[in-house]
Amino acid sequence: MDPIILTESGGIATITLNRPEVMNALSSELRWQMLAALARAAQGARVIVITGAGRAFCSGQDLADAQGLGVDVPFERILTEEYVPLLNAIYDCPVPTIAAVNGAAAGAGANLALAADVVIAAESASFVQAFTRIGLIPDAGGTWWLPRQIGAARAMGACLFADKVTARQAESWGMIYEAVPDDAFTARVAERAAHLAQGPTAAYRALKRALRGALSNDLPTQLALEAQLQGEAGRTADFREGVAAFLEKRPPRFTGT
Repeated sequence: MDPIILTESGGIATITLNRPEVMNALSSELRWQMLAALARAAQGARVIVITGAGRAFCSGQDLADAQGLGVDVPFERILTEEYVPLLNAIYDCPVPTIAAVNGAAAGAGANLALAADVVIAAESASFVQAFTRIGLIPDAGGTWWLPRQIGAARAMGACLFADKVTARQAESWGMIYEAVPDDAFTARVAERAAHLAQGPTAAYRALKRALRGALSNDLPTQLALEAQLQGEAGRTADFREGVAAFLEKRPPRFTGT
């Protein structure tokens, strides 16, 4: 089977990790194919959904695949050459990204999900920083995402103990955007994706830049960035359409330009 399935419809591109027999573990082939799928999807889609086939979202690094490289697994090279480009492609994607976490997300699989703009999880899903169970540290961005999303104390505990964090717990901690009952999960993801696909894509792109900049900017720098990006947004066709729709008391018809 292809380790990645890419489908596109109505401005929504869905990238499905497709190795259900190993809980969608991240092999080298899967990582390269996913990177290529993200590049293709970003060219025409207005939102990208990332999900997993079968009962899991992603179980993390395929250890069998890594061990095939030798006794001393070259983790530094694998992370630098294969994970970093993939994580950057998700984080810096020019259109909104949704991680639709349908089941277990462990290790690098959990952190792959956290790279997305929005994480929506089924209530039965879980997140676990499983690295210390095999004598490693969190990678794939985990040491960056977690302290910022859930605070230093929870991040340290979750990583040291490798505890399973339920979807509801992750939602209450601020790790993810929302946890959804399993029977409503597919419909909720489709609803959220459709909302973004019909929205002002250029404004979303500027919004992402503004919020990401706020993680490191001081207030004067951030205010200047806001002004710059708002100026750009104010010159888009979507802004003109949004104002017209407001004055005419009708839903806007955004084109993403």
